[in-house]
Amino acid sequence: MAKLGNVFAVIAFALIGSDAYARSPQTDARAGIQAFVANCFSPFLTGDKARDVFNYANIRYEFYDLTPFSNVDPSPVMGRPATPGTDRRCEVAFNGDYSMEASTAVFAQLRAEGITAPAEVPDTYQPTEGTMLLAARQLNPRRVAVVHVGTRARGSETETFMFVERLLPQGE
Repeated sequence: MAKLGNVFAVIAFALIGSDAYARSPQTDARAGIQAFVANCFSPFLTGDKARDVFNYANIRYEFYDLTPFSNVDPSPVMGRPATPGTDRRCEVAFNGDYSMEASTAVFAQLRAEGITAPAEVPDTYQPTEGTMLLAARQLNPRRVAVVHVGTRARGSETETFMFVERLLPQGE
């Protein structure tokens, strides 16, 4: 019996030590929401850190930061091409409709970080059928960020997406 217990311990250790620790999709969705609000608004998020904080089996993410505010190397574009007029993107997506929970968490985090000055959403950002939140906030006198939260089809499934993109200053 002790040998069987050791086998289970080895299997559990192997799973925990794997690159993406699989939990339930619901648990990972909620962890993804929390990881997004805790990290995506920070100018100190890097590609390496994004890989670590979004390392869940049931989460998909995209990140780039072409002109970091901190003294780190730029993080190259991963996933889709960079959105024209932006130098930073942080996106998290997961199966299911968690758009209300995600929007609530985003608003709370923006308030907590003092990112409350509204800005005009550029025409290049349009609400989609599943949009729960589409807003722009002034980060500083020269920078604006656009946040979009909603649902979209992913194959035959519905996924929740959350992204924030930092716009290049006008004229750059």
